[in-house]
Amino acid sequence: MSEQITFTIDGKTCTSDAGANIADAAKANGVYIPTLCHFENLKPVGTCRICTCKANGRFMSACTTEATDGMVVENETEEISSMRKIIIEMLFVDGNHFCPACEKSGSCELQAMAYHYQMMAPRFKFTFKPKELDASSSKLVLERNRCIMCKRCVRAVTTSDGKHVFAFQKRGSVIDINIDPELADGLTDVQAQEAMDLCPVGAIIHKEQGFNTPIGKRKYDAKPIDDVVMNR
Repeated sequence: MSEQITFTIDGKTCTSDAGANIADAAKANGVYIPTLCHFENLKPVGTCRICTCKANGRFMSACTTEATDGMVVENETEEISSMRKIIIEMLFVDGNHFCPACEKSGSCELQAMAYHYQMMAPRFKFTFKPKELDASSSKLVLERNRCIMCKRCVRAVTTSDGKHVFAFQKRGSVIDINIDPELADGLTDVQAQEAMDLCPVGAIIHKEQGFNTPIGKRKYDAKPIDDVVMNR
């Protein structure tokens, strides 16, 4: 039996298996911490920072920080909510996130978080430069203008023999996401749909499947993102 630890989140006493990160431990205790790069069964990388909370008084990313016995976590404070809202706004102005024209609208995690944190309009100027859309694969469309560099696809979308379909190219401010069309063509329709569903925004689209689910019946149309994530 795994060793159990006890910690608090915003004053709520929580228990977890030793070794779990704060984000997963919080979810197991019914506490919502927003994540964009973190995904079940993927090694945490802490790229988006939307899960940042305070652990024992220090700002830490919840997905890469281990919950420890006696830890005091602050999650839903005015300071942290304001910081998360700023991150969301920065992601919006750094890409072409025009929701009404996006195939992922209603199922987009970034869009749903903008609603959750009541973002009406970004306070920052739009900074993105148009990027090339890649539709060379017969299965997938890569819309780089919507990518938030979360690395979910890089880590998770692989062929049956373990080759990575997506990869980062270049570095720093010019870093970009790339797709191997030959490897993408080898994916099954189920795998192609899983790749689209894995992406938290509308950067990966399964060809001819983007509008199969009508607006109004999509993932976050009926329930906000915290209720969906926590299965409430």
